[in-house]
Order: sequence, then C-alpha cells, then structure tokens
Amino acid sequence: MTAPTTPPGTPGPAAAASSVTVDLGGRTALVTGAAGGIGRACALRLAAAGAKVRAVDRDAEGLASLADHSDGLAGAVEPLLLDLTDLDAAEAAAAGTDILVNNAGLQLVRPIEDFPPDVFHTVLTVMLEAPFRLIRGALPHMYAQGWGRIVNISSVHGLRASAYKSAYVAAKHGLEGLSKTAALEGAPHGVTSVCVNPGYVRTPLVEKQIADQAAAHSLPADRVLAEVLLKDSAIKRLIEPEEVADAALYLCSPPASFITGTSLTLDGGWTAH
Repeated sequence: MTAPTTPPGTPGPAAAASSVTVDLGGRTALVTGAAGGIGRACALRLAAAGAKVRAVDRDAEGLASLADHSDGLAGAVEPLLLDLTDLDAAEAAAAGTDILVNNAGLQLVRPIEDFPPDVFHTVLTVMLEAPFRLIRGALPHMYAQGWGRIVNISSVHGLRASAYKSAYVAAKHGLEGLSKTAALEGAPHGVTSVCVNPGYVRTPLVEKQIADQAAAHSLPADRVLAEVLLKDSAIKRLIEPEEVADAALYLCSPPASFITGTSLTLDGGWTAH
C-alpha cells in the first residue's frame, strides 16, 4: 500500500495556532528579518509567549503591519528599522537581549560564473557577518545574567548544497559553524546556540526562488515545486512559517536547556537520503 502524501501547498498543522506553551514574561528578544515570513512568525510567537520583541527589518511597511497584528499579545513588539549591512548598528541593537533570533536572509539563484560578486558580498554580510555582530552585541548581557538563547534560522542548505546557490549555501554553512562556536563558548554561562534547519518554507523568498529556478531549469513555474524544490523531500509540501517559529519558541523553553551546538532539522526527510 502506498502511504498518502500531502499535496504541495497544503497548510501544515501549525499554520493556525501554536501548540507550544512557553512563558517568556520579562525576557527581551530580537528577531531579524521580522517584517515577513519566518521572522514575522517568530516575532509573533515570542510576543505571544510574553517576550518584549525588538523586530528588526529594513521594510518599514512590513514592520508596521507586524506591530498592528501584535495588539493583544502578552508581550510587546517594538519595530526597529535597520539595514543589517550597517554592522555597527546591528551590534548595538542586540545589547540587552535575552533571546536572539538570526533570521534575515536573501537569495539569488545563478551559476557561479554568472553570480555578481557584489551580491555574493551582500549575502555573506547580511547572513553571516551580521549574525556574528548581533551575537557579539548580545553576549555580554546574556553572560552577566547566566541565561541566553541564540536561535539561528539556518536551512537544509546549511547541511546540503544545491547548484546555483553559492552565496546562500556558503552563508548557511558558515552560520552552522558560528552557531557551534557560540554554543561552546556560551555553555559555561548558561547560553545555548542552535540552528533551525527548515526545508522550503512558504515565504516570499521561496516564491521568488520558484521563478528563478523555472528560468534556470527551463521548466514552467507550476512544475518547479514538485520536480525541483520538493524533489528530495519525503513530505511533499512547503513548511509553514509558524512551524519554524514553534521550533524557535521550543528552543527557548526549559525542556530545551540541554540542546546546544546542534541543528534542529525540519526538512521533511530531505537529509534522510
């Protein structure tokens, strides 16, 4: 008998409401890339758990929408308009935070020989150097109080490479190493550092990738999801941002206090091959 599969595009079980109960009252969290996608879901989940959330993004309209949707939550969302290529400002913004969620990212799908060097530099700046500076800014407060949680939103591409994504894959692999180093240094101070590694998530970034991959593989867009993006996934659907946010929230909970220096893989069986 063939096991039933969920059609691509079917919402996951965590799309509507969180099933994770965590009390983060009195904690301050910083989430990058908070205006949309995974970052928005993380900001709302953390605020619902009682945290005061610094929501960092360069998208003013998206941050305003996030703030509107956070009304009535146990914690507050404080929008912070910031371009993470301003590394000094990024480090300063992280001061005094108890929870850091490094999520911001960008993607360009091109062969290496056609990949613009300036875009490669920007991707590495936003997705690797900025997380380093944010961690650097957050650690003194975390160390002083003997508690901190660093959640790095990595990707299955932090564990596996794909063609045409040299900058993204390089940045995510680097983030994995940075996260492990932070875990080793932070352990004596009560600070954990973990990567969350989703497969393809239903976000604007992935929607753009579908168009880029359609061009790269000379396929119509409606075939890219099943034949390219989800080809190696045993579960044939996109992950919902809320499912990733629930994983991030769990990593801030007491039962997760022994989880550090590792990767929490949410890839639908991709890396089981």
